[in-house]
This record gives sequence, C-alpha cells and structure tokens, in this order.
Amino acid sequence: MKAQLLIYSLIAMPLAVVGLPLYIYLPTFYATEVGVSIGMVGVILFIARFSDVITDPFIGILSDISLNKYNSRKPIMFAGFLVMIVSFYFLLHPGENYPALYLFIFSVLIYFGWSLVNIPYLSFSSEISNLYYVKTKLNSFREISTILGLVLALSLPYFIPEDLIQEKLYNLYILFLVLFIPFFIITILFLQVKNNPIENDFSFFKLKTIYSQDPNLFSFQFGYFLNNLANAIPATLFLLFIEIVIADKTYSEVILILYFFSGVLALPIWMLLSKKIGKKRVWISSILLASTAFFFVLFLKEGDVMAFGIISIISGLSLGADMAFPTSIQSDIVQEKKQNSGLLFGIWTMITKLSLAFSVMVTFGILGLVGFDKDNLTALSVMTLTLLYGLAPIILKLIALFFINRYQEKEIIS
Repeated sequence: MKAQLLIYSLIAMPLAVVGLPLYIYLPTFYATEVGVSIGMVGVILFIARFSDVITDPFIGILSDISLNKYNSRKPIMFAGFLVMIVSFYFLLHPGENYPALYLFIFSVLIYFGWSLVNIPYLSFSSEISNLYYVKTKLNSFREISTILGLVLALSLPYFIPEDLIQEKLYNLYILFLVLFIPFFIITILFLQVKNNPIENDFSFFKLKTIYSQDPNLFSFQFGYFLNNLANAIPATLFLLFIEIVIADKTYSEVILILYFFSGVLALPIWMLLSKKIGKKRVWISSILLASTAFFFVLFLKEGDVMAFGIISIISGLSLGADMAFPTSIQSDIVQEKKQNSGLLFGIWTMITKLSLAFSVMVTFGILGLVGFDKDNLTALSVMTLTLLYGLAPIILKLIALFFINRYQEKEIIS
C-alpha cells in the first residue's frame, strides 16, 4: 500500500505547477508583453474560468460513463493529459495576429484538460481502498504533493532568474513537462484502482435522489464552500496586503514558501490525530487554529514583516488538514453511496472553483465600492483591505463550522 500511496500522489505535483502560472503570470504576460489590453485579458480569463466551473459536473458524468464502458476512468485522464500539454504550449506562443483569440481558446482548453485529469484522479481516492484511515493517507499524500509542487514553482525564479515573464512561464512549462509526463505514465500503468460498480444512470436528476437520501451532504458541502471562500480571500489579497499594509513585499515569496512548508510539516501530525478523534474533528481543529492565528492580522502595521511571517507559519499549520480532510470525507461519502462518484467529485471541484470565483468578485467589488486606488490610498480603503484580509475569513470560517458540525461522520474503521 505504501507504493500505491506514492504512485497516487505523483500527479498532484505537476497539476499544482501548472496552476501557478495560470493564476499569477499569464494575465500579466498577455497584458504587458503580448499587448492585449488589460480589460480584454480580464474578460477572457473570467469567461474561461466560468466555463471551467460549468463543465466540471459534465466531466464527472463523462468519467462515470468511461468507468461503465471501459471499466476505467483512465481514458478520460489520457485525453486531459494531451489537451493540457498542447494548450499550455500554445498559451506561451500566441499568434501575432490574434493573440486574444489564442488566450481565449487555449485558456478554456487548459482548464478543460486539467479537469479531465483531476476529476477522475480525485475519484480514485474513494476507489483505491475501503479503509477509513487509508483514504485519509491517500488524500494527505496527494495534498503534500500539491504543496511541494507549489513550492517548486515558487522557488524556480530563485534558481533560474529571468527578466521576461514569458521566459519564467517557459521554465515553468519545462518543469511541468519533466514532472507530468513520467508521473502520469507511472500512474496510468501502476495505480491499482478497485472500480466499484456504479448505476447506469448518468443524469443530473440522480443528484436529487442522492441529496434527499443524505440531507447532511448539502450542509457538509456548503460548509466546505464557505471555508474554501475564507481561504481564497486572503490568497486573492495577499500581494496587495503585504505591499500596502505591511509596506514591504521583499519577502513575499519567502513567506509563501514558509506557509506551504508549514502545512507539509504539520500534516503527518493531523493524520495521526485523525486516527483517534476522526477526520471531521481534526478539520474543525485546523479551522479554529487558522482563525485564531488570523485574528492577529488585524493588529499588523507597516514594517511588521516578522510578525506577518509568524502568523503565516502558524496559520500554515492548518493548511494540509484544510486541504486533505474535506476531500477525504467526501471520499468516504462517495464510497458509501457506491454510485455516480465521478459526478459527485465533479460537483466537488465545481464548489472549489466557485469559491475562488466568488473571492475575486466579493473582494474587488467591496474595494471598488470604497474607492480603492493603490496610487491614491485613503484610510477607509486601507482599513477595508485589512478587514477583508484578516476579519472576513474568520467570520466565514466560524459560519462554516456551524454547517460542518451538522455532518454526522460515520464510525471510524481503521
């Protein structure tokens, strides 16, 4: 089983690497080096991301159909593997005549390809083993691999410094290929999945039956949405907060790396604790830890880099648990139902992406209402930024706890 844990975790690393340039570097590359207007870039990427949210449940159904027809979800993943490699390449090499069209077509395709790989991949966590604690290990190993991928992507500019964003993107693409091609082949060939029988009903009407049979499922998923939104808001505002409130962005990448490493180091402890008190209680404990640490953000002022770093490290301790245990609980739920697991994980990834979309809409919308202007700051705009970054996540997490606590976790079977 140890070999299977390692094999299962491999793909998460390159998937994390490809996510960073899409969210951080790609918009700036097209707006500054390619010459597409910043407004057009924003509109195109919003449409691409929204299309990704809509397609996830359909890809979940497609994954179930693949399992029913071919006794495997891997054909869907192979299609996504090819789409990702090709579309990532063309995103970095836009045509001179229609660069905006390149951005639109290939950003939609790379999100689509990413989902084709990721949704069946998440479904495996409910199909590799029936054991409660093994599913915890599977999800934890996957999230450790995800965090390591993010750290690799964040560290790459330090080892290979480049002035042009296109060159940084190209280096990330090479790193992506070096990791993705061999790891994907190993996973396809050697990952042993117990393909549970599923019903031959792939319609969305099935969801009504599933949710009516388990009323706590909606409560659990809504709690997950609120908690994920609470995590996404500071991630969206991180660069603005450290530049404007802390007024020193020199160590921004270092703080992020420490935050992620903190999550990796703490996750084995959370895993051991889950054996004694269960996944839900561990997840709740991690939420309370992050909320307590983030409370002190409200007292930060200019120059408090060290204090901000300490808060980031402490809140980072909850990162691994916050990433691994909700999906592990979802795996338990899906495995118990033994039906439409692809669709249910498609809904799961849709919820994740909706929280990311809402975080941008809510934060930038509120900042816009108070007249936020980075070049002409007011006391109101700085206070609003601080409250959004430090207080809003705490409030959302406390509300999320109410819904998460309503979910009745099944008896622990190690």
